Amino acid sequence: MDFSIPEKSLYIDTPVHFDLPRRIDRLGELAYNMWWTWQPDALRLFLQIDRDLWEKTYHNPIAFLKQVSRVQLNAVTQSRHYLENYDRVFSRFDQYCRAEKSWFKETYPSLTNKTIAYFSMEFGLHEILSLYAGGLGVLSGDHLKEASDLGLPLVGVGFLYTEGYFSQRITEDGWQEASPTRLNVEESSIRPIMKEDGTPLTISVELPQRQVKLQVWVVQVGRVPLYLLDSRCPENSPADQNLTARLYSSNPEVRISQEMLLGIGGVRALRALGYSPSVWHMNEGHSAFLALERVRELITQGVEPKKALELVKINNVFTTHTPVPAGNDEFPTWLVDKYFASWWQPLGLTRDEFIELAHCQRHWGDAFSMPVLAIRLSEHCNAVSELHGHVTRKMWHFLWPGRRVDDVPITHITNGIHTSTWLARRLRLLFDRYLGEDWITHLDEPGVMDHINDIPDAELWAVRLHLKRKLVLYALERARQQWIHEGIHPVQVIASGVLLDPYALTIGFARRFAPYKRANLILRDFDRLLSILNKPNMPVQIIFAGKSHPDNEPGKLLIQEVYRAVKKAENGGRLVFLGEYDMNLARYLVQGVDVWLNTPRRPNEASGTSGQKAALNGVLNFSVLDGWWREGYNGFNGWAIGEDADPIDPVIQDDADANDLYNTLENEIIPLYYKERTSNGLPTEWIARMKESIRTLAPQFSTRRMLKEYAQNLYITGLQASK
Repeated sequence: MDFSIPEKSLYIDTPVHFDLPRRIDRLGELAYNMWWTWQPDALRLFLQIDRDLWEKTYHNPIAFLKQVSRVQLNAVTQSRHYLENYDRVFSRFDQYCRAEKSWFKETYPSLTNKTIAYFSMEFGLHEILSLYAGGLGVLSGDHLKEASDLGLPLVGVGFLYTEGYFSQRITEDGWQEASPTRLNVEESSIRPIMKEDGTPLTISVELPQRQVKLQVWVVQVGRVPLYLLDSRCPENSPADQNLTARLYSSNPEVRISQEMLLGIGGVRALRALGYSPSVWHMNEGHSAFLALERVRELITQGVEPKKALELVKINNVFTTHTPVPAGNDEFPTWLVDKYFASWWQPLGLTRDEFIELAHCQRHWGDAFSMPVLAIRLSEHCNAVSELHGHVTRKMWHFLWPGRRVDDVPITHITNGIHTSTWLARRLRLLFDRYLGEDWITHLDEPGVMDHINDIPDAELWAVRLHLKRKLVLYALERARQQWIHEGIHPVQVIASGVLLDPYALTIGFARRFAPYKRANLILRDFDRLLSILNKPNMPVQIIFAGKSHPDNEPGKLLIQEVYRAVKKAENGGRLVFLGEYDMNLARYLVQGVDVWLNTPRRPNEASGTSGQKAALNGVLNFSVLDGWWREGYNGFNGWAIGEDADPIDPVIQDDADANDLYNTLENEIIPLYYKERTSNGLPTEWIARMKESIRTLAPQFSTRRMLKEYAQNLYITGLQASK
């Protein structure tokens, strides 16, 4: 089922046509819609044909269908159980795609012909598409999936990264080595947009002394199209062809070029596709140049420059995600002069007026700030948690010098997660039985999750143990394959988790390795940590995972410090580091550990979502009261590290937080897990906390709640204002 493009002279090409038995020939159609990634029964239509090949192709249905044997395809057409599931899945798929009913249609029936354009530098849809680096991208992917589920008239715009972020290898000494991740576009669900004459749709963007062409591709995410820009056009120079090859270059000229291509090129691509969006949502400041392109469009149509700025602002929404300077792109003004010298006159501005749109004073000189540009040209700006809202208003207060900090017009919408993507299949089946099969569509409604308490403790605990065994077996097999194929040192095999115990209390710490996230906080008193890990009859094991940006030396040193601790024999294999952190490994971790540890230096964690994914699966959070956890923690659904207070001296704060972390582990978490057991081995108090965690956190921190807030509070102004 192909989704239409507004511009009728264009069509979506499907480069691979599969030779499938007629009875199951719609598998190829399903492979080209990412809907299957959050539908366990749909995913199993591939897995049940050949489980080994499904793993070998890394859960890529296009590659899978190209390689699977005809014998195996014919075999499943003889299986009544398989065909019943096949028919059930496609009946649901067809009903979903027709979208006769949706939350948006029922709530805003007069606005269904409008369009919301959502721009992001990265999109994390699934591990087979290396279009993401971390949490920002995964949130963007969840945003699209939930928009599809709710029926929002939304389209996404991003880049087609053929080399993705990077593939991580940890040396014997703990040093992170990075190599490109190659995306085989021909074996992906990404398809080209074609013109009537059979040539690819391209648009162009002016960079200094040249035009850069961009081809437009699409990947279908349920009912939402994600359009991807790709500079690998033969008309471009080799250097320009590489502009969209990989994420987050540290070269400022490449970075400003990429952001011009995303913002300006993204607007032009949507115009070429026939869209006239009523709302333009910038997810972080990377795409803020889209506002300038929209102003230029209006001026060429005869609108006065000042009026054009006002009109563009009405339709723009800007979401900022980080208070950390490295997360906010800024360019020296000389670089802006080089790349935008031809822009200010068409915009009706002097050079100084143009720079003033995004001016920021830094210790190194004048800066052109992408967040400032986005803030100045957006009607609605939001942070991503309540505490982050306070921090952000203080951070950008200088833009409103006549107002109190609390009156700065930046609101907050706390991040959430896409429930169907991150909930373990076994738990989904369990919840369906006790909450009703349509509980996900009512997740954010009061009282729906109260029925979690109706699940018998033994059933919930059995699923939790199953998920932990899956994680341990996954780590064992990864270590085995590394030893066979990479020839890693035996100590690295131990460090990769071959001594993991599926019945020991397991703590997970997995995220980007940035210094403020303090991955080494738990190592601060290593002797005390060893006594915790190796306590007789109450062992604790900790699994670390995560990447550092290839150019972030402090982050790589942090990985090295953690890895060296992991390798020490004294911990008995109870400290583990799993490399190559991606969405696949993330699923195993957030579903399989017992406790999710998060130790940022407050208030630098804008929101965080990994702990939300863990909570959904019955994993208990143990975190600093920063980001989302400050709103989620109620005293019984997990544990807090430190106080709900402003930071003090960093060294003193680190000592205090580490001490509190150790005390809580020793006096509360470990005894609760091991000592409070029934005669049949159930930790009833622990399970009670699990249920409380799911009941209170799953509805509040879902993208279902989040997207409704975006629609009702931020999108509605632009949707109603447009003609």
